[in-house]
Amino acid sequence: MGRGSCWHAAAVDLEEWLRQQCADYSFEVQGVFDARGDHHWPLVAENADDLIRQLTEGGHILPLPKEPAALANILEVSIVDFLLLALSGLSTAEGTRGTERGYPDLEIAGEAFGGGYHAIDVKVARRKATKRGISKNTQSRITLYTGNTYFRYPQLHWPGTPRPFDEYATHLDVIGIYTLDEDAPGRVRDLEVIVQQPWKIGSKQRSSTTREYIGAVVDIEDLRAGRGEFDTPEAFYGYWRKYPFKIGRVVQQQLDRLLREQR
Repeated sequence: MGRGSCWHAAAVDLEEWLRQQCADYSFEVQGVFDARGDHHWPLVAENADDLIRQLTEGGHILPLPKEPAALANILEVSIVDFLLLALSGLSTAEGTRGTERGYPDLEIAGEAFGGGYHAIDVKVARRKATKRGISKNTQSRITLYTGNTYFRYPQLHWPGTPRPFDEYATHLDVIGIYTLDEDAPGRVRDLEVIVQQPWKIGSKQRSSTTREYIGAVVDIEDLRAGRGEFDTPEAFYGYWRKYPFKIGRVVQQQLDRLLREQR
């Protein structure tokens, strides 16, 4: 599970700092700008709301995608941008954006949070809609980790990760939960941002039937409270590191190469 003593020493301060920052976050992406439009130039706006109104009336604003993965990607980028800006105000902390399909989404280093490296992964989930209205659950199970690579072999430096999993002093998730608004160009309504240690929201279920993903609990109140299916980090890591994930040909080739390099 990484270096346990260091992990707990730094987690509380960083966790609380993230909660404080995310309490001020709002998703302000109003749609996609289309350069083609129908209005007179120059366009003069009194404020942001007036600008959006004029751009919309002029046919410049196209709606964001409704497809969950596409919309989640936009939200994730926005949240990481927000946190990077917040980190830029700290003289003893540095944030680095991760790769698009790698882990983590944001790496934090510096003395502000006790030194070492800290992995911040951003997740986005839609509230489940039912015939009776909006459910108390997420539409799909949030993915915490890829189970058959960097998580299963935490001492190895896997492609797409800045460093081995075990070298992170802290692992934290920033989770955005929203209701889909099909009538609004920005699509996102009632956004809530939750910060949790991944093990605290872990379930014993995979988040995909076709991919080797570790899933979180789906009840939104459980996500808020950090009330997963494991009582301790040791129980979470023990369960999922023993889980019989499949290792495909490509992953096996990567694993063989990394083990050779380690020897």
